[in-house]
Amino acid sequence: MLTQAFEVIPAIDVLEGRVVRLSQGRREAVTIEGGDPVELARRFRDEGAGRLHLVDLDGAFSGTPTLDLVERVARAGGLPLQVGGGYRAAAAIAAALDAGADRVMVGTAALSPPFLADATERFAERLVVAIDARDGKVAVDGWTRTSDATPAAFACDCAAAGVDRLLVTSTTRDGSLAGPDIDLLVDVLAASLPVMAAGGVSSLEDVLALRDLGCESAIAGSALLGGRFTLAEARERLARSG
Repeated sequence: MLTQAFEVIPAIDVLEGRVVRLSQGRREAVTIEGGDPVELARRFRDEGAGRLHLVDLDGAFSGTPTLDLVERVARAGGLPLQVGGGYRAAAAIAAALDAGADRVMVGTAALSPPFLADATERFAERLVVAIDARDGKVAVDGWTRTSDATPAAFACDCAAAGVDRLLVTSTTRDGSLAGPDIDLLVDVLAASLPVMAAGGVSSLEDVLALRDLGCESAIAGSALLGGRFTLAEARERLARSG
């Protein structure tokens, strides 16, 4: 069954105050330098984005989110904003929501069943669990190491805990423009939760493939910053293809 109201969500990944794209999430492998995050948020708003996807890379690597970044981007974009990067405590999630985020993405901490149960109860639909996959396992701590959990099993745990939505990223394809990892997404979609797909999106064909697979949305970073397609082109193509 096709997901209704499929959308392309532009990504704003921020490292040391600047928009970047990293190859496979490696801090030293900057592939695109995209300027000021506030200016980019306004640009995507003006291009018709319905939501922004903000990743605080400094927070992801350090475990301490940059809350003033959330506030500045939320205010500038004026759009629903989902944020991730270092949110490993309930207090940090609440602070991000207070700063203007609409949703908060949690990865590493969600592997703890007590944390996941508490966060799901407290934040409900405003919580997104990020499943970052590498070599068949879930990557954690800013993608610097892998856990023992598989993406499919973790997705089932999230469904059992009452999680509303997943963000699924192939870390090896992130920033690569190599196309999404369809096998990974098929495995995770079996848990029957809404899935936002990230990692490798490079073309309108990729966007359509993710929609047709049953994903809820596609996160696009390098493709938009590199001019592979625009948000307007994506909306038109999605509308024409039914």
